[in-house]
Amino acid sequence: MILPIYLYGQPVLKKVAEDITPDYPQLSELIDNMFETMHNAEGIGLAAPQIGLAIRLVVVDLDVLAEDYPEYKEFRKVYINAHIIEGSDETDSMEEGCLSLPGIHEKVTRPSRIHVKYLDENFVEHDEWVDGFLARVMQHEFDHLEGKVFSDRLSPLRRQMNKNKLLNLAKGKASCAYKTKRVLR
Repeated sequence: MILPIYLYGQPVLKKVAEDITPDYPQLSELIDNMFETMHNAEGIGLAAPQIGLAIRLVVVDLDVLAEDYPEYKEFRKVYINAHIIEGSDETDSMEEGCLSLPGIHEKVTRPSRIHVKYLDENFVEHDEWVDGFLARVMQHEFDHLEGKVFSDRLSPLRRQMNKNKLLNLAKGKASCAYKTKRVLR
């Protein structure tokens, strides 16, 4: 089932998400719905807060990038209770966009390598260092679990330059090709 994606201004996007347990109701169905929702919106990652749930659940599918990044062929993962433990001092900048901030794209500087802990969909624990494009995607999505969106990481000048776009999103003024949940005012 395709779920609405919550847009900037929705309170759930500012909440720190809670860990979940294996008995979380209909978790398998929720994961399937998140992948379907993400694919419908042509995204590569989706965090549960973006569908209105303040839980630590993220889905990522990088297969669409396999032509440019062969290492991501058939890459499809679920991250449960994910936490970034630390990031490298070395950083890189890359343009990012977000399904919850349609129409806004900005360069964001992030650590180029991160140490993460998470559970997969079978609740098997993983503790690993990740680098490259996947590290960027994980940081972007895991930010949602901490109540942050990529615009929070912009310089004050870049945030000011996007102020009207962000205000319009917060007022429910957005045009998307996918189903959304806007702030009602």
